[in-house]
Amino acid sequence: MSLVHVLAVITAKPGKRAEVLENFNNNVPAVHAEEGCIEYGAVIDSSEASSFSAPFGPDTFVVVEKWESLDHLKAHAAAPHMKAYAEKNKDLLADRKVHVMTSA
Repeated sequence: MSLVHVLAVITAKPGKRAEVLENFNNNVPAVHAEEGCIEYGAVIDSSEASSFSAPFGPDTFVVVEKWESLDHLKAHAAAPHMKAYAEKNKDLLADRKVHVMTSA
């Protein structure tokens, strides 16, 4: 497997998305500095596309990631700043689903 795409669907406990996103955005520079990181950022539902979109809802955001390799993704997951990020958010999350994909 070469290029790795990740979609992480993060659902905060009701009313906690802003706090989780703040923690996420504070962590982004450390992730961007990691070897193999091509893309890493959070997205939320677009209110402008509501007529033809299936929204995740007000407590959910999606992290869109791209890594040079699966080994880079594994190193990212084990990085100290990711462990600290997880610890900050452990009581704020309702659900977390990570989808690791490759180009079709």
